[in-house]
Amino acid sequence: MAVRQIVSIDEEKCNGCGLCVSPCVEGAITIENGKAKVKNEKLCDGAGFCIGVCPQGALSVEHREAPGFDEHAVEEHIKQNPGTYIPQVCHRCGRNEDQVIVLPCRNRGQSIWVCTGCLPALIHG
Repeated sequence: MAVRQIVSIDEEKCNGCGLCVSPCVEGAITIENGKAKVKNEKLCDGAGFCIGVCPQGALSVEHREAPGFDEHAVEEHIKQNPGTYIPQVCHRCGRNEDQVIVLPCRNRGQSIWVCTGCLPALIHG
């Protein structure tokens, strides 16, 4: 166990929409009984890409004692579950993260993904 960043999910706020699942390419988040859960803390890298897409604000990153991130477990999980990867798409141009870098952000109260090419237009109008 080590003190590190890890995603935390507030079950009271979570509506079970599942938008946080695909940004977590490591496979740490699942939907169980209608709520998002960090199913295996060793799979969570603490990067927080899942946070920006949650419309309820149920996800956060906390600094606490947790099992260390296990890159080999992530690789094994991805091999066993190849269908869990869904590329995120820029809401402005439609290109996905396999083509360009996309970032999670909030705009007018909504969580969206935007590519680096479209980000200046979003910021400056």
